[in-house]
Amino acid sequence: MADSDRLTHLDESGAARMVDVSGKPVTARIATASGRVLVSERVVALLRGDGVPKGDALGVARLAGIMGAKQTSTLIPLCHPLALSSVDVGLVVADDAVEITAAVRTTDRTGVEMEALTAVCVAGLTVIDMVKAVDKAASITDVRIETRSGGVWGDWQR
Repeated sequence: MADSDRLTHLDESGAARMVDVSGKPVTARIATASGRVLVSERVVALLRGDGVPKGDALGVARLAGIMGAKQTSTLIPLCHPLALSSVDVGLVVADDAVEITAAVRTTDRTGVEMEALTAVCVAGLTVIDMVKAVDKAASITDVRIETRSGGVWGDWQR
């Protein structure tokens, strides 16, 4: 059975396991992810104007996303610790949301999709923390991988 036909983090008996990547080639790997934090018109106005009461919400969220990517293997039990080459987190205030993107790079034996997703989620959680005094209904949505490249699977784009 090919790896794409089964859950690779489960062994033959169904027990969780860390995938052995020792036989994989070291290659440059890149993943991008995106997500949105739905916010009120008041939050949009504050983010576009004088800012929210807690200060530089987007700057703090950007740093939190970078830190989140770096901590992925600590947060997600079966993720491999990777030496990340770069993490770029972008936040844009749209009319109804804060749009978040993350691009993560490494030169390693496994991909960085989970690191990109974690960066988006942690940045999103931080946006919510920064705006919750103004918008208790803020919510994260549409978190997903957009692209990935490198390794034996090659390139993929949503």
